[in-house]
Amino acid sequence: MQVAILMTHVAIAIALVVLILLQQGKGAEAGAAFGGGASQTVFGSRGSGSFLAKFTGLLAAAFFATSLALAYFASQAGDAPEAGIPDAEMIEQQNAVPSLDGAGSGVDNTSPALEESGD
Repeated sequence: MQVAILMTHVAIAIALVVLILLQQGKGAEAGAAFGGGASQTVFGSRGSGSFLAKFTGLLAAAFFATSLALAYFASQAGDAPEAGIPDAEMIEQQNAVPSLDGAGSGVDNTSPALEESGD
């Protein structure tokens, strides 16, 4: 379920970017007033402004809904242990493990000294 929502979320994000880039800026009407009116005949005489704006709003609402759903799933999965920073208890257990140098082990780990011959 979470993977399907994530894939939908990514597809909506890509569609939003494409739709926003397709839309004309507010200054584009000034250029059309000076003889460039044929550029908006694909979507009718009113142009593509209202259709693209409504569809962008619909996709933005869907993006918001999938964001909330993914946030809910992430909050529910927060109880699982993470692979990142270990807990303080685990660090204390690792510090309690005796080292190889083991000063308290009672074993003499010093290397024997070579005796010099006095000849």
